[in-house]
Amino acid sequence: MRLTTILLGLLMGSLSLLPLTCAAMADDKSTLLRVAYDTDPVSLDIHEQLAIGMLQLSHLAFDPLVRWNRNLQLEPRLATDWERLDDTTMRLHLRHGVTFHSGNAFTAKDVVWTVQRLKRSPDFRAIFAPVERVEAVDDFTVDLRTRQPYPLLLNLATYIFPMDSQFYTGTSAKGQDKSEIVKNGNSFASNHLSGTGPFEIVSRQPGTRIEFKRFPKYWDDDSPGNVDRLVMTPIAESATRVAALLAGDVDFISPVPFSAVQRLRHADGVKLVTMPGTRITMLQLNEQRVPAFRDARVRRAFAYAVNQTAIAERLLKGFATPAAQMSPKGYAGHVSTLTPRYDLARARELMRDAGYGDGFSVTLMAPNNRYVNDAQTAQVALAIAAMLAKINVTVEFETLPKNQYWAEYDNRAADMMMMGWYSDTGDSANFFEYLTFCPDPDTGAGRYNASEYCNPQIDALVDRANLTTRPDARAQLLRQAEQAIHDDAPFIPLYWQNLAWAAAERVDIAPVLNVMNMPYLGDVVVRSR
Repeated sequence: MRLTTILLGLLMGSLSLLPLTCAAMADDKSTLLRVAYDTDPVSLDIHEQLAIGMLQLSHLAFDPLVRWNRNLQLEPRLATDWERLDDTTMRLHLRHGVTFHSGNAFTAKDVVWTVQRLKRSPDFRAIFAPVERVEAVDDFTVDLRTRQPYPLLLNLATYIFPMDSQFYTGTSAKGQDKSEIVKNGNSFASNHLSGTGPFEIVSRQPGTRIEFKRFPKYWDDDSPGNVDRLVMTPIAESATRVAALLAGDVDFISPVPFSAVQRLRHADGVKLVTMPGTRITMLQLNEQRVPAFRDARVRRAFAYAVNQTAIAERLLKGFATPAAQMSPKGYAGHVSTLTPRYDLARARELMRDAGYGDGFSVTLMAPNNRYVNDAQTAQVALAIAAMLAKINVTVEFETLPKNQYWAEYDNRAADMMMMGWYSDTGDSANFFEYLTFCPDPDTGAGRYNASEYCNPQIDALVDRANLTTRPDARAQLLRQAEQAIHDDAPFIPLYWQNLAWAAAERVDIAPVLNVMNMPYLGDVVVRSR
């Protein structure tokens, strides 16, 4: 009874914001889409943080040069076509007649300005490190030039959402540099937005809701999307988010917790869409905080002690795939012979060999509202603690809301940190560049390497792969790197998440969903009631 009361209280608290919008639009004949995500974008500055929530916002209010379609093929957006001039130069031809929300016209100078800004973003500069310079050939032609041959240059273009250079240049009334990127700060760009996307922002209450309206000068006349107004409300609690959909208080929710999949699959008036995921969830072992983690035998012992199959099948009810590496099946670096290596006897033997037979204590920190299985995060952490206890390791764990967790993560506040990562470029190399490369604050390499692990030989394999344009040779190098990381065990791979979304039956969500978990809501069609 008490649990029911708490859930009802959470539901009423979360949805208390929705009636205002619905009442205000009750007499409006425009088409409204009410979206409930698990969290709010941390900022309006799309270069401030490389995270799913920020990329989802980018696809609402901006447009990329190119984007992935449902078949993981690239399709034109603000770049209409492209060509390789040589091994180090990609020429992109830009769309004419595109207008920013501010009224400024989109030209090549906005692409140049945006790429230059990406190269100084703490979160994006590692991705764009291969780009030596970007040049405007004329108002609607841009050349991307790399220092050396780079096979994924067009993949990078999926992260170039041209910003309104005129809007973001100069000094604000408060004396702020409008182009400044401030992590977790109060910059001009974090509070103001001018993009070319299907929606412009009407109002924003951070952590509460964002209201959008259709941009009347949006360039894509071929888009089937008919949503005129969109309200995005963060509902962190999974059960509350599901209840809101079933009650008809929201029209689309993401993510759907695995515990609600069967319920929603059979619910009247609801559509459920699921896909196998490519996001790896792992536990990173911080070698700077824990001297024992500098010994590969201890790291491997931890890897042998954790039973990924049990976590995926028992705790997550099969709504995940147990992992033994970063690269999922189908990626160039995937090594088919690597499988979860749970072996408690081997784990104990390695701990004794390393001189830690009596064990030691560590701390573990994880977000509790970031992943598809957010309600189970504490159970996963508890299960891992129980598994490590069998090799005499005591684990003190803490779970935090996502918005609090990131600050702690950046500070490397625990001995073991949970991280989920999908490849930003749709390629194995991205996992290494962010999660295992030797940390380098100047280049951004290893930006999310909370293991603080460094192996230049493995980095060199990936660097060679990034210079290789022959797919077979490139895949061989990436597989070597994946095998080497497996052997060195700087982290414990846990599972690849499955993805699930749900919407009211009148919302045609399937065509706008993708394995990158970036719904293209500008193209969604909502039928009248």
